[in-house]
Amino acid sequence: MRPTDNSPVDLVTIDTALAEFVARQRARWAGVHPELDGFVDAAADFVADGKRMRPLFCLAGWRAATGAHTAAPAPRAVVTAAASWEWLQGSALVHDDLMDASDTRRGRPSVHRAFERRHRDEGRVGDPAGFGAGAAILLGDLMLSWSDEMLRHAADIDPDLTAGPGAARLARAFAVLDTCKTEVTFGQYLDVAAQTRAEVDADAAMLVVRLKTAKYTIERPLHLGAVLGGADDDLLERLSAVAMPLGSAFQLRDDVLGVFGDPATTGKPAGDDLREGKRTLLIARAMARLSTDDAARLSDMLGTSAGVTAAAELVRSSGALQDVEAEIDRCAAQATGALTALPAVAQETLAPLIDRAVRRDR
Repeated sequence: MRPTDNSPVDLVTIDTALAEFVARQRARWAGVHPELDGFVDAAADFVADGKRMRPLFCLAGWRAATGAHTAAPAPRAVVTAAASWEWLQGSALVHDDLMDASDTRRGRPSVHRAFERRHRDEGRVGDPAGFGAGAAILLGDLMLSWSDEMLRHAADIDPDLTAGPGAARLARAFAVLDTCKTEVTFGQYLDVAAQTRAEVDADAAMLVVRLKTAKYTIERPLHLGAVLGGADDDLLERLSAVAMPLGSAFQLRDDVLGVFGDPATTGKPAGDDLREGKRTLLIARAMARLSTDDAARLSDMLGTSAGVTAAAELVRSSGALQDVEAEIDRCAAQATGALTALPAVAQETLAPLIDRAVRRDR
């Protein structure tokens, strides 16, 4: 589901920028090999119906720095830079689904499962699962490369980004992106590593939240747009004061949906985080509240397909859900309070995004 309470101008221009980029890629690589047509199709299809949260936050950062009103479209080069976040997000999700052995994404087969099924349907030789895994790794790598390429393409659109102050702004934007890629990779590794330990640590869970989501989903997109708009360090700090608590609320909502979400709206099976053995704050709070015996039962069920319903009920009955809902409300209130330190146009742009991030249904 797309956000409907943000500027439709920005949504339309983001979609247009992505479509133009895909068209250029198709034209550039046409005729190399028929297999590549389906490979590019898979990348394009994956980003076709995303929520566009990161591009929208990127454009919000640019508007905060420039004072440009939401009713007016951002320059094409800025929209292109913002839209490049969809490829980074696509890369992360494709790899994440493979690592988590997830069967679905947005109600459809995950990429590795789709290529696995293609292998079987076409009667190919070899291991279908191995082909699916290899194709997903490569597709994620391709999308990661395209995120850089699309950001660089912004300079092709606007020559002012190739020299003088514009070139400096673009260099700062790439520095933000480079930092973000390191942060999200570290967060993802810590998430994977946490699933190999018996204990569930609340502080470790929140560090993953900050690295894997708060910075990657909100802070760094805001920063990238802001530096393209010429923001100084003071504005970046004020944007961070909104972004970090909001990003925490965003991920904690995701954690709640990962256990209690409706598959009809999340596009994922109920209790998927329990099957994957995610060591989230929700699980950490449940472990701390449960009796020794019930905590041991929950620990035994994490990372298995058995007892998902029973595990979810243990989490609910422990009071952990209420704890995390209260933490979401606290973080959202902190982000909303920090919003008042930003320029009026930034407040106008970010307010609906704050609500969407915290109250979303998927």
